[in-house]
Amino acid sequence: MRFAACVEYDGTNYCGWQILGHAPSVQEQVEQALSSIAAHPISVTCSGRTDSGVHAVGQIIHFDTDAKRDPRGWLFGTNSKLPSDIALRWVVPIEDDFHARFSAFARRYRYIIVNRLARPGLFQHKMAWIYYPLDEKAMHQAAQVLLGEHDFSSFRAAGCQARHAIREIQELTIWRSGEMVYVDIKANAFLHHMVRNIVGSLLKVGTGEKPIEWIAELLALQDRTKAGMTAPPQGLYFVQAYYPERFQLPAPSLPPLIN
Repeated sequence: MRFAACVEYDGTNYCGWQILGHAPSVQEQVEQALSSIAAHPISVTCSGRTDSGVHAVGQIIHFDTDAKRDPRGWLFGTNSKLPSDIALRWVVPIEDDFHARFSAFARRYRYIIVNRLARPGLFQHKMAWIYYPLDEKAMHQAAQVLLGEHDFSSFRAAGCQARHAIREIQELTIWRSGEMVYVDIKANAFLHHMVRNIVGSLLKVGTGEKPIEWIAELLALQDRTKAGMTAPPQGLYFVQAYYPERFQLPAPSLPPLIN
């Protein structure tokens, strides 16, 4: 039988989602906990891998098992085996043709920046700190050229293993609430470090170091070496994966920083 589940996690203590062998991963912790409840080895597939230090509130996984457990048993049993910084939010039985990665037609991320002179004492691992003033309106205006289907080679990590750099950004909004600046981005799929590289380049516009038109120039150049830095991982959250309605997955319930 196949199950789908939603995982939230604080990525601070992990090398990322994927098992790499040299450091603890979120995937390893989830598989070990599920396997303990199933009483047999469980492997999981996720909707989108995250890097070291990156968080998630709506990571979707699927797994197959012969174990007879109801969704409540899977949920509470697995959470009892997980460390405190990882938790399942829900577990539901799902059709056999559901695939956490390939059934998803879009994904959404949020990048959170605290923009003030003093460093944060709270949540220092949950957001990026930028001490110089940012013009979020200029950042938003510059970012709109990225909407649509493009070659995002300028915002692709050197080690990215994707076959090509063509992606479609469907939504991209930068906005401020007090000293917090948010970058919301939704696309059909993402390249390795794509969101963090876009944010790193937009920060140069936000400080006035680069003009608004610079982002369009970067997009056309298709050259990662010309773009801005890779923004720090702690500000990035995997928010949601989108699936066809026929799967009837639970609607996301998002925390205040993300909603």
